[in-house]
Amino acid sequence: MLEATAQCFHCGEPFAGRAVLRVRIQGADVAVCCAGCRAAAQLIAELGLEDFYTFRTAPSSRPQALTDEWLAYDTPAVAASLTRIETGGRSIVLLIDGLTCAACSWLLTRVLQKIPGVERASVNSATGRAQILWNEDQVALSQLLRTIAKLGYRANPVTAETTQAQAQNERHAIMKRLAAAGLGMMQVMMFAVAMYAGDLQGMDLDIRMYLRLVSLLVCTPVMLYAGWPFLSGAAKALRMHSITMDVPVSLGLLLAYGASVFNTWRHAGDVYFDSVTMFIFFLTVARYVEMVARHKSASVTDSLSRLLPVTAHRVERSESGDTLTDVTVSQLKTGDILMVRAGEIVPADGEILDTRTRIDESMLTGESLPVTRGPGERLAAGTINVDAPLQLRVTAVGASTILASIVALLNRAQSERPRITRAADRTASRFLAKVLIGAAVVCAAWILIDPSRAFGATLAVLVVACPCALSLATLVAVASANAALARRGVLVTHADAIEGLGKVSRVVFDKTGTLTTGAIRIYRCEVLGPETKEQCLAIAGALEAASEHPIARSFASLGITGERATAVHIVPGEGVEGSVRGTRYRIGTARFVAQAGDARDACPPRLEHDAAVMLGDACGVLAAFHLGDEPRPESRRAVADLAAQGLAVEILSGDTLASVARVAQHCGIARFAARQSPQDKLERVRDLTAGGDFVAMVGDGINDAPVLGGSGVSIAMSRGSALALASADLILVGDSLQALPQAFELARRAQRIIRQNLVWAAGYNLSAMPLAALGWVPPWLAAIGMSLSSIAVVLNSMRLLRDGASATNPEPVRPALHPKYSG
Repeated sequence: MLEATAQCFHCGEPFAGRAVLRVRIQGADVAVCCAGCRAAAQLIAELGLEDFYTFRTAPSSRPQALTDEWLAYDTPAVAASLTRIETGGRSIVLLIDGLTCAACSWLLTRVLQKIPGVERASVNSATGRAQILWNEDQVALSQLLRTIAKLGYRANPVTAETTQAQAQNERHAIMKRLAAAGLGMMQVMMFAVAMYAGDLQGMDLDIRMYLRLVSLLVCTPVMLYAGWPFLSGAAKALRMHSITMDVPVSLGLLLAYGASVFNTWRHAGDVYFDSVTMFIFFLTVARYVEMVARHKSASVTDSLSRLLPVTAHRVERSESGDTLTDVTVSQLKTGDILMVRAGEIVPADGEILDTRTRIDESMLTGESLPVTRGPGERLAAGTINVDAPLQLRVTAVGASTILASIVALLNRAQSERPRITRAADRTASRFLAKVLIGAAVVCAAWILIDPSRAFGATLAVLVVACPCALSLATLVAVASANAALARRGVLVTHADAIEGLGKVSRVVFDKTGTLTTGAIRIYRCEVLGPETKEQCLAIAGALEAASEHPIARSFASLGITGERATAVHIVPGEGVEGSVRGTRYRIGTARFVAQAGDARDACPPRLEHDAAVMLGDACGVLAAFHLGDEPRPESRRAVADLAAQGLAVEILSGDTLASVARVAQHCGIARFAARQSPQDKLERVRDLTAGGDFVAMVGDGINDAPVLGGSGVSIAMSRGSALALASADLILVGDSLQALPQAFELARRAQRIIRQNLVWAAGYNLSAMPLAALGWVPPWLAAIGMSLSSIAVVLNSMRLLRDGASATNPEPVRPALHPKYSG
């Protein structure tokens, strides 16, 4: 059967002599042009989503012929570079071509959610992005991409190149519309000035009619091209039964343009072509400024995405010697040995093998000065080797690197809308409905008072009262604050973190790995037997050399040599036993050492419950090694800066009282608690919250995850556990507390700027509306006022991108000691 003139029900293309296929949609047989369209329509029908065809605003894209091109995405190397592992499976962010309206995103979201193995799917038609979380054991990535293609859309993974291309396309599009609106406005204003002069000095009717027709010809392309985003946005909002900023704007534009066209053809009445072009121009300027702010806010993410080099120098080892082979970064795998020359970017996470050098970590940490790294230390992809060539063993590639994790968390934060922004949007939406009602009331009132002024006053009310500035007041400020924090080495992973950070009254620290470096060292050797200190250290080093326990590494770091232990036996949780020079020794807990012989009386009672590691033989205890981790060099200054901002500070730690007290005294923290379990920490934070404090918790370990999740704002160190990072609202990327006081100060600045924006936006709308309703504000002035209010809010928010002030550093107080809570 052939139909020469009909169109395909799915894609809208004419049949043009092709065979017609049939598919049943909503109880009726419809005609489609090809097997691809039939498959897409059948899939939509089988999933019960036929309403898509009711609400779509344009025909769907014609599905491409399905090939095996999607199978390439199932290869491990490709999947590792494009996806990342999360709780529940793998996730990927895709750019979707072909999305034309909200109905498209609704359809795609529901189709993906119905695929077995898909845990979560969300599609944003405004950004053209889809985020999918799926179980790779149940469904392959190629199947997801094939399903998207089957519906007529094209999916591309989000990369630095695709994101940059999208930003460039947006800039080019808005610049073209801005140029059209600007040129059109200038031309129409020239004609308007002539007509205004004619009103004062007189003008021939034919010349006036000519100027009006020319103004119509110039204004029409400005209206249809530069003004199209506002008109289409309003149409989409009304189809979804909602009122957005575009609704009163478009209503004002259509009324002004329609009345001007009508009055032009009837040779009577006022025309508003100058107001229309001016309104579109200033609206486009406002959106351009907003776009610039948005791109600047996203510049940190884009910069991080482009940090990695294209190629790397892989060391190929053979019997004849080592050779260097240049390979692409995507070809690297864990365990590869790389050569990174001076001045080159580190292409993957790895461990230094051979030399000490200085590394520029500024893009990740915000620290401008290079740091020294040596053999055994880890480097992150994207950092720069400043000094000497080095060899690196790859420990993570692709989406598993620290850099990729940071970019993914930034993308997640930027895709969310903060609570304060959602509240502002709800307020603006309710205000918009009242604006439309108010405009109708103004129109009715002026018709009764002076009908000739009714249209101008109504138009001015619609334009001047549009709450664009109110909607932008929080959105741009929060985005700018996020970008400013990222440049300081503080990564915002949840949208509401800025708001919460600005309300904090008390900061609670974990000790190990947070206020301290987390690297255990021996800070005192207490001799309790006949051997010398050097002999005790040598024996202990020989015994601990056989253990992989973190405490054993503190002995190995001393570089003790000359002794070897034999017949070594490791008792998990207790210690190590072995022979040195024919004598049997034990090192470990006091109880474990005491069991070596009749040594209990020789162990001082004060040490039995201390954190000391004991060394002994069959005759008694020989030495006690007191261990601890070094306080971070910046911790004292950071705590002092927090106190200078009026924030209360305390420590909750699971370590011993002596260790916690020592760190508290170093940092100048008066209140601390030791031997705290995760539940104890959580209960303490809940008690503080119940007492009126808004608590920020700073931690890094697995045992900190519960209290991080239960605090008002949670902050994790970047080298902390994966569970701690997942629970945190902010991450200190540089693994340093230096940026923490700056983060609190900047969050408070952001709150002040948001309040300024809200006051300005609300004050403008509330003061301008009565003036417009009284007829004192002409439509062209209303257009300028509304646009300038939006620009002012955006520029005020962008002040956050500048460097902030630092806190002072007063002399800290000395801590008081108490076994549980002190101070």
